[in-house]
Amino acid sequence: MNTFDVAVLGLGAVGSAAVYQLARRKVRAIGIDRYSPPHDLGSTHGATRITREAIGEGAHLTPLARRSHEIWREIERETGVTTLLSRRGLLIISGPAKTSFTHVQDFLANTIAAARSHGIAHEILDADALRSRYPQFHVRDDEVGYFEPGAGFVRPEACVTAQLDLASRHGAHIHRDERVTEFIPGADDVLIKTERDEYRARVLILAAGAWLPEFLGPRLANAFRVFRQVMFWFSTHDDSFRPERFPVFIWELSGRTQAIYGFPDIDGDGVKVATEQYEQGIAAASANRDVSANEAAAMHENLIAPFLPQLSPRCVRAAACLYTVTADFGFVIDRHPECERVIIASCCSGHGFKHSAAVGEILSELALTGRSSVDLSPFRLERLLPA
Repeated sequence: MNTFDVAVLGLGAVGSAAVYQLARRKVRAIGIDRYSPPHDLGSTHGATRITREAIGEGAHLTPLARRSHEIWREIERETGVTTLLSRRGLLIISGPAKTSFTHVQDFLANTIAAARSHGIAHEILDADALRSRYPQFHVRDDEVGYFEPGAGFVRPEACVTAQLDLASRHGAHIHRDERVTEFIPGADDVLIKTERDEYRARVLILAAGAWLPEFLGPRLANAFRVFRQVMFWFSTHDDSFRPERFPVFIWELSGRTQAIYGFPDIDGDGVKVATEQYEQGIAAASANRDVSANEAAAMHENLIAPFLPQLSPRCVRAAACLYTVTADFGFVIDRHPECERVIIASCCSGHGFKHSAAVGEILSELALTGRSSVDLSPFRLERLLPA
């Protein structure tokens, strides 16, 4: 009874998608998570995640985003949950390339190039047009905007819940609150040991997110760094930040080393705004999940008030999450270099949720057939390892 075709370790964004795709293919699958997903201890929470089709991190990712949109619509039809994906539009603001920065170089230029090469509908707005359409943003004269009407947001907790529910409905074994202690590859299968039991699977998919380095030796673990990130929700004075008047956005702040991103006041809980920090790495086990009042005050003073002056300084909610990041902010979808039966899936680097549904499909193909219809060469682990 403890023998499976495929085991998935970690049931967040990628793991839940993988076990769902395996189950719908009538594979004997098991998914194991140390907590009870969706939870707020890893990377897959915070009510909303940006989705976009023109990907500034690499045009090769556009097919994954588009396929994920298709899968989420399929899941909505199957479950009757119609709020997984909302395509209300996305605005990217940036200034001259030498003064505006996000996590990858030439982010805006790359985004525009991807939109043009893939035929993605978009608009380019100068500063006057930005002020006219979205006066909430305090933009400089040399800043421009890129608006993608087909972009928007997805709800991570709802997506994970829907995929795990469907996986169970299709016959997958979902084990929550069960910590995996080790896995031991063999000639014919992989032995997975937990604090509760032991399991054998023909293939193991490692989708443990911020806990992934714990299951890899030092040489492989060094390819991944974990960073604590904080999300804030600030209250509004009027309805000018409602979705019909204010977009999802990414803003490469001129003269700053940090970008900010955010969402309109979707559920009456305030405007969500966050930034990213990649200076101090941490371990998942020791990460501080609490957010102090001082952090919220500093966020508003330094990165909100100068750029979104209409937002109140009152922080109504805050949450911390973990990014698992590679050196080039890309993904890893590859077999373990020491065991063909183990697949490593680390697909976030701060921008991965929008692709996760498609990545789950890719992982199911790899586990079952040994190959994928998607070119996986950009996702090889070896690019991140010492020669």
